[in-house]
Amino acid sequence: MDASAYYYIPAFVCWAGLGLKLPGLLNAWRDPLVRAVCWVIFLGGAGFFLAAPRTVAGINEATGIANFSAALVYAMVSAYSASCLLLIIHWRGGPEVYVRRLTRRWKAGYAVLVAVLITLFVLGEAPSERLTDFDTYYATTPWIGPMIVLYLLGHMTAAVATTVLCGRWAREVRGWLRAGLRLLVLGWLLNLSFSGLKLTAVIARWTGRDWDVLSTLLAPRLVGLAAAVTTAGFIVPLLGPWGSAVWRTVTTWRRLGPLWRELGGAHPGSPLSAPIPWYSSPFIRLTRREAGIEDGLRLIRPYLDDQVRSHARTAARAAGHSADSAALIGHAAMVAAAVRTCRSAGAVTPAALLENGKNGENGGNTEYAAHTEYAETTELPATRPSLTGIAHALRTSPIVAEARRQSARQAIASHD
Repeated sequence: MDASAYYYIPAFVCWAGLGLKLPGLLNAWRDPLVRAVCWVIFLGGAGFFLAAPRTVAGINEATGIANFSAALVYAMVSAYSASCLLLIIHWRGGPEVYVRRLTRRWKAGYAVLVAVLITLFVLGEAPSERLTDFDTYYATTPWIGPMIVLYLLGHMTAAVATTVLCGRWAREVRGWLRAGLRLLVLGWLLNLSFSGLKLTAVIARWTGRDWDVLSTLLAPRLVGLAAAVTTAGFIVPLLGPWGSAVWRTVTTWRRLGPLWRELGGAHPGSPLSAPIPWYSSPFIRLTRREAGIEDGLRLIRPYLDDQVRSHARTAARAAGHSADSAALIGHAAMVAAAVRTCRSAGAVTPAALLENGKNGENGGNTEYAAHTEYAETTELPATRPSLTGIAHALRTSPIVAEARRQSARQAIASHD
């Protein structure tokens, strides 16, 4: 793999994470925390992009200064380290005076660090362009060597401080925030290892040893993994709750499927709800499915037979089901039987029911109207857990399947 790929891939990962946050940034651009997260992720990606050998060569050529990109990368990574640390401080919060004082100290410290790095680069001499081994090649060069060490120590300081802050905070919280903080701890430990490997290679040069492989081969791979983990740590607490809501919505939508399809059989030529665009969100799809189920239950309500429910419930109890499970099986059997009766009776369509039901009309179907008075005494549970339980029984219960077959046989017999 090209050496630049080890930098461009983490940059892409960071900016892909930023892309996931852009909708939130556009919707809540006034929120300083959202802006700070996006800024940190952008700086992380920029640091990797600028450190890639191809980018390094391009910047050096454009500026006409050998190794100018090294000073630029050092300044960018230092700014990223400080931004991560400041974000964690603001994220955790605390007394306003304490937070303000702490952030000012870290800002001042890293501003001085960046200024010193630039000054040392200007004072030193690095005439030979080094695309991948600048750290070790100039480790013993006056002014440039101290610049390299200061950069690595600054990065390690931010890594240690951020790891400690996130680790302490993770013990105090739960849920997605805790998961994100643990990822940040892991990510910054990997960042700390990156700086440690590079510093070890630099110290080895001071003692006349050649351990450049630590800096040029192992460290870039390690920091790429660190970028992915750290980006995930920032994104998980923000997207995790939304992802959980989507998962619950999709799961509920799927679980209601058997009930939706069963009710759709009451009048096969007329769907329970109008089609929706393919790009509709899971939340809209669930809302439409629940509304369609409600309309379908209204459609079969006059045909609900409490005797079917009672018989199925008794059979379920005899088969060893709990009282709650038996009740759901009884309701499911009653729905399945009512669907067959409704279909054989030629009941009004869902559309006609919605159009005329508000006015107490029956769409001209006298048999449908004849069942209405009886239906007033037969109710189905309307809560979401109950409906998903009924849907499950419709799909799995042999007792419900038998009730469905008996109702179909009775419908055929009534037409003979």
